[in-house]
Amino acid sequence: MNYFRTAILLAGLTGLFMGVGYLIGGASGAMIALVVAGATNIFAYWNSDRMVLSMYGAHEVDAATAPDLHRLVAELAARAGLPMPRVFLMDNPQPNAFATGRNPENAAVAVTTGLMQSLRREELAGVIAHELAHIKHHDTLLMTITATFAGAISMLAQFGMFFGGNRDNNGPGLIGSLAMMILAPLGAMLVQMAISRTREYAADEMGARICGQPMWLASALAKIDNAAHQVPNIEAERAPATAHMFIINPLSGRGMDNLFATHPSTENRIAALQRLAGPSGNVASGPGPAPNSGSGGPWGGQSRSRGPWG
Repeated sequence: MNYFRTAILLAGLTGLFMGVGYLIGGASGAMIALVVAGATNIFAYWNSDRMVLSMYGAHEVDAATAPDLHRLVAELAARAGLPMPRVFLMDNPQPNAFATGRNPENAAVAVTTGLMQSLRREELAGVIAHELAHIKHHDTLLMTITATFAGAISMLAQFGMFFGGNRDNNGPGLIGSLAMMILAPLGAMLVQMAISRTREYAADEMGARICGQPMWLASALAKIDNAAHQVPNIEAERAPATAHMFIINPLSGRGMDNLFATHPSTENRIAALQRLAGPSGNVASGPGPAPNSGSGGPWGGQSRSRGPWG
């Protein structure tokens, strides 16, 4: 089903790409756009994850440079039955995270410095487990390719605004320019429709089962959502087509950003996690061994009141 959704999405985005090309250069423009779309499809499949990581200035860390974070990701990946993903750190004050990669064998998890500084280790475990759930569900290919393609459509539409009409259809320049202005946000809306909001609920549930404690993730979501409205994410504001990749929408919500509101209500997500937790506050049916429900931190460690890193 994920591969089918990806194929349908890419076909729709290719059609949009050709439509913009037609408005710029008529039939020849549409054919050029088709060739560019094909090249974009191939490039996005193999390189979109690296592009997104580079866009956010993410640098890879390992057991030597970030031992606690690397160890936590390794523990959770083992519990989820996944290969160890690459771990990246983004120098960004907004607490947030995303996963990327075309498959579980080529996956990466990226977290911001703001996330590490503001969350307790248990809460960070919930966030990472959520991102690993996206990897396990093969969501990351769809998420990353749509970000790359929607951004390309917006860039092409903005480029086309300089040209107005075209020689083949003799359309007035004003109409062509207005069409470009409509197609750019339309590409963003397509991303919103293609990336189902149920994907976040499914990742929340699977993430809760991976870490064994739904309330760890619920607590993290509340903190991240509160901070996301106060701490700007400059890189995300510059590339709003990538907003759906994050665990919480990183955009401020001003202007056109609300077209990218691909996330369900945080309150509804927390309520669903509370129902999953039940009276005991944990779930023991997830991948890997059941956690020690009597411990404060992940799997027998001590709970920390300040944060996982000091």
